[in-house]
Amino acid sequence: MPAVLLSVVIITFNEEANIGRCLAALGDVADEVLVVDSFSTDRTVEICQQYSAQVVQHAFEGYVEQKNYATAQARHDYVLQLDADEVLTDALRDAIRTAKGNWQHAGYSLARLTNYCGTWVRHGGWYPDRKLRLYDRRLGRWEGLLLHERFEVTPGQPTGTLAGDLLHYSYHSVEQHVSQLNRFTSIAAAELALRGKREVTLFHLLLKPVWKFVHGYFFRLGFLDGFAGLCIATISAWGVFLKFAKLRTTPPAPAHPL
Repeated sequence: MPAVLLSVVIITFNEEANIGRCLAALGDVADEVLVVDSFSTDRTVEICQQYSAQVVQHAFEGYVEQKNYATAQARHDYVLQLDADEVLTDALRDAIRTAKGNWQHAGYSLARLTNYCGTWVRHGGWYPDRKLRLYDRRLGRWEGLLLHERFEVTPGQPTGTLAGDLLHYSYHSVEQHVSQLNRFTSIAAAELALRGKREVTLFHLLLKPVWKFVHGYFFRLGFLDGFAGLCIATISAWGVFLKFAKLRTTPPAPAHPL
């Protein structure tokens, strides 16, 4: 079987701080680079054009909808979906080249290594954080409600894993983390409401946040990541409280989350 042709697909909105780094790291693995942008107001589109990426403008309607739309616009059936704040390592590029030359699965999962305020986080449940991002679009689709979208392959289709890390530059400051947490907990509360889960008790507001901290910081060894691990465990626990506190009141409509 000859090597497959691969489309790299990225969705963006105001990602001028990240998109250049993402595109520069693609190397020669991409036979097409497609960026689906939600009408950015910064230099995102300009930077994409500097890297000769094809840019398509499409209003954001949700993560699942946007990623399915972007996947459908790709020229090739074999797709690598990336976020603008993600970067391929040398080892992962090599693994993708190998998969292209000997494609055997409906999709492949990648290990994601996250950088939090300058620290690479390897504990607390944040690593390897495998995501199925390399796939044959004919054998699955993006699923989910408002948050936590995932590519689901057709039942019975095999999946594989790739060596190497996908670097994820998540938060540059604690302030950025807290700001995004506020937006995402609003979306998460709305998603719970859509699922019909409206009951909120002291168990949800007190015990679940405490368990979130204990589980991440102690049981998943988050303390080994130093200050970053402490911030992640504490803010994550606060996020659990916020999600259920917002669900107990009227869940707000999700704001533009990108």
